[in-house]
Amino acid sequence: MGILEGKTILVTGVTMNTSIAYKVAEIAAAEGATVLVSNFGRALALTRRIASRLDPAPAVLELDVTDAEHLADLPARLRENGVERLDGIVHSVAYANPETALGGKFLTTPFEDVSAAMHVSAYSLVSLTMACRELFGDTASVVGLTFDARISWPTYDWMGVSKAALESASRYLARYLGPEGVRSNIVAAGPLETIAKKAIPGSESFNDIWGGRAPLGWDSSDATPTAKAVVALLSDWFPSTSGEMIHVDGGLHSTGA
Repeated sequence: MGILEGKTILVTGVTMNTSIAYKVAEIAAAEGATVLVSNFGRALALTRRIASRLDPAPAVLELDVTDAEHLADLPARLRENGVERLDGIVHSVAYANPETALGGKFLTTPFEDVSAAMHVSAYSLVSLTMACRELFGDTASVVGLTFDARISWPTYDWMGVSKAALESASRYLARYLGPEGVRSNIVAAGPLETIAKKAIPGSESFNDIWGGRAPLGWDSSDATPTAKAVVALLSDWFPSTSGEMIHVDGGLHSTGA
């Protein structure tokens, strides 16, 4: 019996099979969960194709986390797919305009691009959770993904600020929804070769940093360690852990120069 046996999990932001979300969906299904995945717009067709590789192939929902109507309709859409209780959500959604908000342009980014980054990358953790709230049972687990935003990184700029907001939002979800049995946690991964990373100008420098400093070493092509941490947090093995940020980065966060 897997650690997610009998649970139903919604995994957002599934794109390529190199994505953290895809690997989470794969491992969660192997651990016994019923998995649903989501994406929207032009990426939805890609998600449908890549999700068909999973066994069993999950239901694919169209969900734009910045669209109020999509969020309002989400419980009904989940019920249409046989979901009466939702046990977990994986928030794997982020965006910042690479032309204006990343790559060293921090001081000149217009507010409309900052606003968009914050909406997609941080506020949506709260709006998505609230959209699903009526389907939660006695317990539920919400897990988000970050690139440790307690500090500044080269080129990461407004995505770093948005991720800092995401980390804080998770702690406030833990505060306000804890009495309802809802846990909210964040996994801080090291750099992985995802579509999101490739969209960041100069992100190749992260591989050099991790290659030289991570005590356990780091394989940027392997999302499995990160996905395993997410799945563990979705399970009942962390029943009293909430408002936490778990690092899966080869130990680099613990080192100095």
